[in-house]
Amino acid sequence: HPDGDLIEIICTPPLQANNPFDWSKANMKHLEVCGAILLKGNKVLCAQRGENKYDYLSYRWEFPGGKLEAGETAAQALHRELIEEMDVHVDAEDMEPFYVVEHQYPDFELRMHCFICKVSDCEVNLKEHADMCWATIDEIEKLEWLPADRPVVDALVKRGF
Repeated sequence: HPDGDLIEIICTPPLQANNPFDWSKANMKHLEVCGAILLKGNKVLCAQRGENKYDYLSYRWEFPGGKLEAGETAAQALHRELIEEMDVHVDAEDMEPFYVVEHQYPDFELRMHCFICKVSDCEVNLKEHADMCWATIDEIEKLEWLPADRPVVDALVKRGF
């Protein structure tokens, strides 16, 4: 400033009720993930997470899967993740897109691409989960599911196996 005075400029988000940008989510991590609904007869594979850095994720039930890596489709990522997590091989042609869910957790948000994968003989070797079970349509509703997985469970129950 020509007079030598300092001018302080403060940048704040506009305080408008209709502001389309949610500043609280500006630094939130976004994950693209995939999940497998492994069906064997009239049962679905349910995987229980172990301890997690986020307590709200620890020991809750989920559909197995994981993060998409750069350049992967959701089906390719699911094929890789099932082998890495439990030595289960499901080819992309045996995966039927079923449900896409978007969920915001306190520390991150995700989009999960879920596929129905019918298997006849499935030997599971847990590498990352604390436990697993093959559950019927009635039994899956009684498990304590992760919030992102719950809409998928509800859609499965509505559809029937």
